[in-house]
Amino acid sequence: MDSINSHAPLAERLRPNSVDDYIGQQHLMGPGAVVRRMIDSGRIASFILWGPPGVGKTTLARIIASTVKAPFYTLSAVNSGVKDVRDVLERCKADARSMFVTARPILFIDEIHRFNKSQQDSLLAAVENGTVTLIGATTENPSFEVIRPLLSRAQVYTLNPLTDDELQQLLDRALANDELLRSHGVEVESTSALFRFAGGDARKLLNILDLLLQATPDGQKVVINDQLVTDSLQRNPAAYDKNGELHYDIISAFIKSMRGSDPDAAVYWLARMIEGGEEPEFIARRMVIFAAEDIGLANPNALLMANTCFDVIHKVGWPEGRIPLSQCAIYLATSVKSNSAYLAIDAALSYVRSTGNLPVPLHLRNAPTRLMADMGYGHDYKYPHNYPGNFVDQQYMPEAAGHPTFWTPGVNSAEEKLKAMQQIRWEKGSDSNK
Repeated sequence: MDSINSHAPLAERLRPNSVDDYIGQQHLMGPGAVVRRMIDSGRIASFILWGPPGVGKTTLARIIASTVKAPFYTLSAVNSGVKDVRDVLERCKADARSMFVTARPILFIDEIHRFNKSQQDSLLAAVENGTVTLIGATTENPSFEVIRPLLSRAQVYTLNPLTDDELQQLLDRALANDELLRSHGVEVESTSALFRFAGGDARKLLNILDLLLQATPDGQKVVINDQLVTDSLQRNPAAYDKNGELHYDIISAFIKSMRGSDPDAAVYWLARMIEGGEEPEFIARRMVIFAAEDIGLANPNALLMANTCFDVIHKVGWPEGRIPLSQCAIYLATSVKSNSAYLAIDAALSYVRSTGNLPVPLHLRNAPTRLMADMGYGHDYKYPHNYPGNFVDQQYMPEAAGHPTFWTPGVNSAEEKLKAMQQIRWEKGSDSNK
């Protein structure tokens, strides 16, 4: 091992260089999976990788370029401007014209969601005409921050946190292949705390190993167990957050404080994010999701409040934006809670995945043509407004499904009222059919 490698972070020393060494994301990289098929064919389409830190976005882009032998260019949206984009695209054009380059150049843009509209616009022509294959990486939902024309030209693939089994694979590989770890005779007694603190993040796990190694005197054996990991990270909780992942821990604390109905804690974590330079849109977006997921039908005004807050911070910016953020956080924290809508859609999705494409009942189908009408499309549909209370009892689910229940009202006055009103409608609807 040379001196450069021995001083590089463990995560960099162990970065995989081939498809076979890549750990995780089997839904994309397993045999027959979509990205693996592209690599095997050598024809790479533009796409955006969306997922949390440390799950292999940058590594995957590098492996793809290396495997298909494509020129590889990288830009970080944090410190690149329109001029940087144009300069790289000019080099890509030169590669595309070169007789010595057999694969289309790949441009990897990290944190692509941080590019503004003009920067993203400057990519469009090159992506559309095939000058470059774009691979973007983002920790944010691309539909919020990536312009629609660019999204239409690039498929979005979601990357997941690594499972404990995948973290174990990574740990085994580190212990077997890294000379520095081997020289310290590292032993592992237990991994529960190690995997819990890593939280599905490969880089974080390797950084924790780095921390434990650095804290051990030369010549002393490192024995990894839950107590050692917990004690080390409690003494220096940010030591393994070398790439800014700590903000995910803080946003987690913020969400959980609101979910736990503690407005003071919510405002504290909000202040930590503001002082840390967090983007206000990131905070507001999380509150919009929280309002639907954790408050939902118990207080529908919460979603209106959160969405309004998101709009307001676009208009006022900093420092005034801290005030509507605080107002919204306190409102959400003190609101009555319910996750019934969240549970309902997940239950319905699970049902759909297990039952497949059940046919739409004929009376619910659209009949824009005479042929469809003759086939019974829309026949015997009962128009609810023609019945008392604007409600009539008829089959809305596929006939083979019967009537499964997905929504269970939460224990709160708003949803109990909705449930009672629904029951009254069903009773009246049943009576009107008699």
